[in-house]
Amino acid sequence: MSDLSEAPPDPNYRWNFAVNAADVAFFLLALSMVSQATIMPLLVRQLTDSTVAIGLIPAVHSVGYLLPQLLIANYAEGLRRKKPFIMIISGLGERGPYLAAGLLLLFLAERSPGLTLIGLYLLMATTAIAAGLGTPAWYDLIAKVIPPRRRGLWAGVSRGGGSLLGVAGAALAGKLLADFAFPQGVAFCFFAASAALVFSWVCLALNREPDSVVTKPRVTLIAYLRQLPAILRRDRNYVRYLIARSVAVLGGMGAGFVMVYGADRFGVDGQTVGWLTGILVGSQALGNFALGAVADRLGHRTILSASALLMGLAAISVLLAPGIGWLALTFALVGFSTAGALVSGLNIILEFCQPEDRPTYIGLTNTLMAPATTIAPIIGGALVSLFGYQPMFAIALTLAVVGGGLLGLWVQEPRRSHGRRAAAA
Repeated sequence: MSDLSEAPPDPNYRWNFAVNAADVAFFLLALSMVSQATIMPLLVRQLTDSTVAIGLIPAVHSVGYLLPQLLIANYAEGLRRKKPFIMIISGLGERGPYLAAGLLLLFLAERSPGLTLIGLYLLMATTAIAAGLGTPAWYDLIAKVIPPRRRGLWAGVSRGGGSLLGVAGAALAGKLLADFAFPQGVAFCFFAASAALVFSWVCLALNREPDSVVTKPRVTLIAYLRQLPAILRRDRNYVRYLIARSVAVLGGMGAGFVMVYGADRFGVDGQTVGWLTGILVGSQALGNFALGAVADRLGHRTILSASALLMGLAAISVLLAPGIGWLALTFALVGFSTAGALVSGLNIILEFCQPEDRPTYIGLTNTLMAPATTIAPIIGGALVSLFGYQPMFAIALTLAVVGGGLLGLWVQEPRRSHGRRAAAA
């Protein structure tokens, strides 16, 4: 039986909707104050002149987040309740490094920028690995407490609310960067982010989780890994999705370089970084609220296709930018594109599979997506070093359009393909 069919109402649905939305919203507030798209690239630029090092920011996160998931999925599938495991892994492991990064910058950045950069990468890797270990269990928890036809709405509300909070967070970050010299300003950004993460963790703890109806017996890691190729052999549409989404992800290689390109070409100050970050998170808010409800109606594949095409438009806008003000349009397009990917990227996976297989599908998808997600910003940095920013943005544009086209024309909507409905509650 599919979880897309009608099910008895859950008396805890509204409560779980609210606390999970608050968890995500305050987590995104924290991320807005140390944005990977704006603040982190300029932080790394303060510590090194290497453009490849800037590309390593999302690459380190991607490797740490994506690769461990299959190692933990087998364990997560055997848990009747996911929350105790999630609370442990998401506490010190995922949230603690933000406080440590602030302390590192405050006390070491001026004396030893190279050592500080290495420390930052290690802390980013730690939080990413912890997030990766927790994701299969966490999103299985979400699938248990949020009904299928409300997951798009929940994702839109939680991420939209987080983006609205992020506008205030970006404004605070801009003020901190403008009022305090490096490294104090950026260190205070990390401290503020840490406070928001503590509140997020408390909201996560308030989940009222039911026992899983079905759990799978654990097998050895070798036996578990041997079962995975059968998934790819029997579901060609799922394989098509992986290919198309990988191409689309490569098309986003330029997103992390927009701010640095603007700084090099037009010059920016801390206040400008703040309002551009505000536009980025504000457009994400609008995109999340709009696209979440649309995804529940039209399907997550449609949203992901549109997301890739919007990233292509962002590349066009930055190529045509005559001044720093034009980058507001670029960041708005990046924000809408990112919103679509965040609303539908995980939710679509739940519709390819049955309830007991959710952690495996989440882990398998993210692991197989890891190469594209990891190398995209590294390729972007290498292309900038070899040929400059504009050729890199042109290549990104081509890949984004191809990826969006494949998602829209080649991949079938999983909730309708093969007459199946998947992803249970």
